[in-house]
Amino acid sequence: MNSPLPEIRLHSDGHVHTRYCHHASGGMEDYVLCAIAAGLQEIVFLEHMEAEVHYFESTWLTEEDFDTYFSVGKRLKKKYKDIIRVSLGVEVGYSPTHKEELLERLEKRAWDRIGISYHFMPHPEGGQHLNLVSRKEVNIRSIEEIGCEQVLNDYFSTLTEAVEVIPATVLCHLDAALRFQPGVFIDRAYTKQIKKLLQTVKSQGMALEINTSGFAIRGTPFPAAFILKEAIALGIPLLPGSDAHKPEDVGRYFDKLEEYLRQNVLESNC
Repeated sequence: MNSPLPEIRLHSDGHVHTRYCHHASGGMEDYVLCAIAAGLQEIVFLEHMEAEVHYFESTWLTEEDFDTYFSVGKRLKKKYKDIIRVSLGVEVGYSPTHKEELLERLEKRAWDRIGISYHFMPHPEGGQHLNLVSRKEVNIRSIEEIGCEQVLNDYFSTLTEAVEVIPATVLCHLDAALRFQPGVFIDRAYTKQIKKLLQTVKSQGMALEINTSGFAIRGTPFPAAFILKEAIALGIPLLPGSDAHKPEDVGRYFDKLEEYLRQNVLESNC
């Protein structure tokens, strides 16, 4: 007898970016309209917050950007309240050396959702940060020089600390780090670190994101099936997010999730 599917809120896209993050396109209302067209009941904007990242381009919001984001978002909440729920969240890129700053900034606003990620790792030799989710050659070469195993060990330990420190509601795209690094896959070699991370997520009462952008990048969502199995066994809720960076990507691949879970997580012994 097959186990029942875990409850997944497929009517809600829990991870959407806009042009405010400087690497997506489209305004907030464009995304809301696409969410309505897709038949969703909720759209959650989850814009990037980083602290003291030294990088050659900005891929996050300033406090002034967040002011505008909230101003526009509150107007959209009111305008579309009888059609769709518009939620204003934040994706916090954790920084162990600037956690107090992040906590202070989070405290200033009433967020509908707080997600945790770890995109930017300080280079061991100083200088610019490494972007762990970048396809750019400069990042790929630098990570290769340091060593992928060292980088991933740091990634998981830092995420675990982030879950302990940040008052968040969801952990985003758990195994997306080094997703463009040639020949690198986060597999069962990292099971110990992943189990510790998931147990911390559970103890903090958080959810785990199932990020459908992975379908476009690798043919499966983030995180991988073996991680989802562990999360389901621990009773961690799953929240779907498209990680949309353009309006037409809102709710993308949500129609694949139930079948994917049934075939690869619930029925598979892998």
